[in-house]
Amino acid sequence: MNQKLKIIFGVSTLILATQASAQISFYEAEGFRGRIFTVNGEQSNFRNAGFNDLASSVVVTSGRWEVCDDANFGGRCMILNKGSYDTLSGMGMNNRISSVRPIRNNRRYENEAPVSLVAPNYEYRRRPNENMFEAPVTSVHAVVGPPNERCWVERQQVNEPGRSEPNVGGAIAGALIGGILGHQVGGGTGRDIATAGGAVAGGAIGANAGRNNGNTYERDVRRCQTTANTTPEYWDVTYNYRGVDHHVQMSSPPGSTIAVNRNGEPRQ
Repeated sequence: MNQKLKIIFGVSTLILATQASAQISFYEAEGFRGRIFTVNGEQSNFRNAGFNDLASSVVVTSGRWEVCDDANFGGRCMILNKGSYDTLSGMGMNNRISSVRPIRNNRRYENEAPVSLVAPNYEYRRRPNENMFEAPVTSVHAVVGPPNERCWVERQQVNEPGRSEPNVGGAIAGALIGGILGHQVGGGTGRDIATAGGAVAGGAIGANAGRNNGNTYERDVRRCQTTANTTPEYWDVTYNYRGVDHHVQMSSPPGSTIAVNRNGEPRQ
């Protein structure tokens, strides 16, 4: 075999090896939920696999891939690099992918998808080629959060009662003024009587000075009301797999069974 044939053979082997190691998985729902369709090579029409226009999230295990919204790599296409894409809505490919093929070079393309997540964030999501089993649910408890407190500020009229005690200072000042005024009236005994009368009258007037029938004004008052929280934060679920009880917290109530892998780990 001459040198030229060796080079051609080596390049062909490398391409085939790259294609064989490439893998991409499509999920029916966002966040790597629902049915899964895993591809290791070119797929010109997803309709043949019953997965046409169904993909909503993708995990690229290895390689680079071109996904297109028409069969035979037509229509709008995007380049996906290794990583996980928990939603395809941002790139306008949600429920639109109809074909896919591996990219054999490392060139940059204008239609490359935004940077994916560093690693798949699917703790309870089904992995590619993972066998599923049904485990019966034995108990479900809805766990609610703490009570809710609602507060508001409202305007309130406040009535402050008037003072009922006599005004001592006013009485003294009134008596002095009344006595002076009475002293200026008449003469002799009449002047003395007028002085005494003026003092008494002035004291009475001064004692009542400052009395009132109450003072009404408005002020802001903060009020709060506490109500019970009836919305569950999560469901505490117990299921049995191969005679062993397992526990998991779920964001929604389960059915009569839970999908698990062969290790009893829950999958959605």
